[in-house]
Amino acid sequence: MTHVLLPAMCLLRRRDGVEQIGSALLAFGDGGGHRSIADRLGVPASTVRGWLRRFNAKAAFLAGQFVAVARRLDPSLGHIRGRGSPARKVLEAVGVAAAAAVRRFGPGNRWFFVSAVSGGRLLSNTNSPFQANS
Repeated sequence: MTHVLLPAMCLLRRRDGVEQIGSALLAFGDGGGHRSIADRLGVPASTVRGWLRRFNAKAAFLAGQFVAVARRLDPSLGHIRGRGSPARKVLEAVGVAAAAAVRRFGPGNRWFFVSAVSGGRLLSNTNSPFQANS
């Protein structure tokens, strides 16, 4: 078996970088459609549509996992409750976890953090890298 380390700037089985995908996810959370997001990023609409569909399909799971990451990084956090669409709830949880990481480790790239924490599997349909809750 061969193992390859995936840099934090990448997501598993995605050609585009995590920062570009993250920009699309943020625009989607703000109500953007896949065509307008694709035009702004200069990528095919079908690519963005695939990202958004996968993100929506995993939204509840991802929100819970990023809340758990945030709590591990900062046990003093109060109740974390996302508002709005499932996508917005994930993005809020990602923001809380990234802010907790900054407080604990110092500044860094938010989307590289997201990629690293998810093991590059943010939009993947493979096994989750997140620790199972006991």
